[in-house]
Amino acid sequence: MSSVQATTAGEPGARTVDAVEAFAGLLAGDVSPNDVTALLDGLSHGDRVAAIRSANRDQQRRLYAAVEGYLPLRLADLVSSDCPDFSTVRHFGKNTLPLFSHFEKRFARAPGQSPDAPEELFGFNFQTMQPVTGPGYFVAVEDPERAEILVDYRRLPTGHPPGWPEIKSNERGLSRFVYGFMVDTLRRVSEHVSIGSAARKGKDMGSWFILCREA
Repeated sequence: MSSVQATTAGEPGARTVDAVEAFAGLLAGDVSPNDVTALLDGLSHGDRVAAIRSANRDQQRRLYAAVEGYLPLRLADLVSSDCPDFSTVRHFGKNTLPLFSHFEKRFARAPGQSPDAPEELFGFNFQTMQPVTGPGYFVAVEDPERAEILVDYRRLPTGHPPGWPEIKSNERGLSRFVYGFMVDTLRRVSEHVSIGSAARKGKDMGSWFILCREA
């Protein structure tokens, strides 16, 4: 059983409860990015995932605003340079939708990219409603103007690792209403954690999500 499953299944342990409560306390009122980073970097992977998945809409909104310009986020932070090409890196997440809010973004570096400075990453969304909404494929690139990541659902990968779902358009069927014409902006929070905001056709949607890279 993975550390995430062990931590989140059944009754949470005392340390997990402490981590969740401490994280919530830091997101109340004025948010100190340094304090949030210190807390998250000091947690185990399971407790870190439990903490970020406890964040509600207002907490995610405040955190996203607080970390603007705080720490640079690069593609190599999402898929480290020591990961082989086309190896899957899981980022456990929570969005601010009313239902099915737990999900994962799974990233991979395509062959031919520089491990230390890739130009792009491929990825898709793994979640309960994936058979209905589609896999939500995207291409992630670094923002040329800011030290942030743009997750572009308007672009589709040219390939994918073994075991990933079939690549499908985000502008057909129900996928159009979930992922169509969207670009997410990701900001760094800590070594493992990033937070994003969604926009459709250049207009902010007032929707956020938080991610924790697997350890």
